[in-house]
Amino acid sequence: MNAIAEKSQLPALRSFDVSSVRSDFPILSRSVHDKPLVYLDSAASAQKPQPVIQAIKHQYEHEYANVHRGAYWLSETLTDKYEAARKAVRDFINARSDREIIFTKGATEAINLVAHSFGKNLGPNGEIVITELEHHSNIVPWQMLRTQTGVKLKVVPVTPEGDVTLEAIKAAVTTNTKLVAVAHVSNALGTILPIKEIAEVAHTAGARILIDGCQGIVHETVDVQDLDCDFYAFSGHKLYGPNGIGVLFGKESLLHDMPPYQGGGEMISSVSFDHTEWADLPAKFEAGTPPIVPAVGLGAAIKYISSFDRTGVARHEHDLMVYAMECLEAINSVRLVGTSKNKAAVIAFVVDGAHPHDVATILDRSGVCVRAGHHCAQPLMDSMGYPATLRASIGMYNTREEINALVGALEKAREILC
Repeated sequence: MNAIAEKSQLPALRSFDVSSVRSDFPILSRSVHDKPLVYLDSAASAQKPQPVIQAIKHQYEHEYANVHRGAYWLSETLTDKYEAARKAVRDFINARSDREIIFTKGATEAINLVAHSFGKNLGPNGEIVITELEHHSNIVPWQMLRTQTGVKLKVVPVTPEGDVTLEAIKAAVTTNTKLVAVAHVSNALGTILPIKEIAEVAHTAGARILIDGCQGIVHETVDVQDLDCDFYAFSGHKLYGPNGIGVLFGKESLLHDMPPYQGGGEMISSVSFDHTEWADLPAKFEAGTPPIVPAVGLGAAIKYISSFDRTGVARHEHDLMVYAMECLEAINSVRLVGTSKNKAAVIAFVVDGAHPHDVATILDRSGVCVRAGHHCAQPLMDSMGYPATLRASIGMYNTREEINALVGALEKAREILC
């Protein structure tokens, strides 16, 4: 079949329509405290569309078994679906091979896998470069590695607007740098980092780069070959899929040379009391019973997302973010935190004279769900001079009416607290 014929058989993309999208998410039709639910915490965990819910339900009701091990129909059927989910991830991020896709229980485990396996050989003379805006999951594993191996940890500062400049990255990376580990998109501020350029800086110095893609995979189109990243980690539950599933992309040559992260079943080709041989990729890094049904759910989420014109989704999220920031700036005593010009749909703010937790509690009484706290980014909060912020994060299902509900609830909170 020629390329034109193959292309003609691809399903037509759905044009983005937020009303249609909302009908796919059952939870959005419910009320909280007798008010319509306004869910603005997708950066913490996104809601699930019906196709994902149905895929998970179907597996447990009709086709559940363990994978890779059963010589019977149920096991073979679910094994095929599990591996089809791996292929869906491969295509979604444009990896070269299924062997470069490792299923984990979340992005945190994916980063820890790299720290414990790749990190073992960095040595006391090596350096790891991170930034001030990293999530704790991209800080603490490297601190633990520092304690174990003596590797040095260097931190790149952020600007007052919440940006990480390429110049600051270049100043931190040296010939001793072995790994640059940075977020694609800040979970606390929404800042989009210049990942492709950072990868070039790292590789020029002979270093590798790991990208925490938990927010980037949601709001950006990710092509790991174009980015030329060595590792890319993300979670399923932020991508409209289930929790309990994460992905580590790693270049095959690196994964091949790295020792296993955990030992047990599935990750071996042979075992004796004298010697054990590891399995080929990706099984070498998937010890024990894997997150089978969550992986199928992630595959369903990727299929759902991929059914849309993602340009339309991105435009909707960006327009809604701009509208929300304009509305928030117009409220007396509300201050935005993180005002990068290169920003995804994550908005941090504070209300002068009121603690974020108190504000969030009052918003909840109006049915409005926002995050309050340090957002697993305490060093960033300390750097910017805030013990905590409020965070409204936008998903593909949010609307202007919901932003208006947030603004109205904030006005009520100000009357009570300020």
